[in-house]
Amino acid sequence: MSTSADAERTVRLTVNGVPREATVPVRRVLADALRDDLGLTGTHVGCAHGVCGSCTVLVDGDPVRSCLVLAVQVDGAAVTTVEGLARDDGRGGQVLHPVQEAFRECHALQCGFCTPGFLVTIAAGLEARDASTEITDEEVEDLVGGNLCRCTGYANIKKAVRHAAATMREGGRP
Repeated sequence: MSTSADAERTVRLTVNGVPREATVPVRRVLADALRDDLGLTGTHVGCAHGVCGSCTVLVDGDPVRSCLVLAVQVDGAAVTTVEGLARDDGRGGQVLHPVQEAFRECHALQCGFCTPGFLVTIAAGLEARDASTEITDEEVEDLVGGNLCRCTGYANIKKAVRHAAATMREGGRP
């Protein structure tokens, strides 16, 4: 006998600009659907309670804790994961997002577990602000405040945010 807990539903999403479809249990969270059903393993699940931010993805442009959202709730939405931040360079390669480049240049990661959530959150925040102004310390704190890192102490992450904001202010690609 099938119960409602066993029910499955087909979910259609645009993930990183590509139409995707998966049949998932109705109770599957978005993070697990991305990882297990769509093979996008860049989204990490840390606490599974929405506290750490490691699972953050963009849903229709807004940062969302994918461990707290059911996949069926975002049927029809556009989802951007960390894999979708880089862009095609037109020659078969990719150009990193300014935040990804800044993390690399500023040594803003260590173990890398929290990095996808930071990258997605910071990219969305920097793209939403007026890039023509210099970023304030308060804005930097706001951008990193919702994600937890146990390795870096945040100094290089904040340095990377400032570096990416400066790159974007100078006309670097969002």
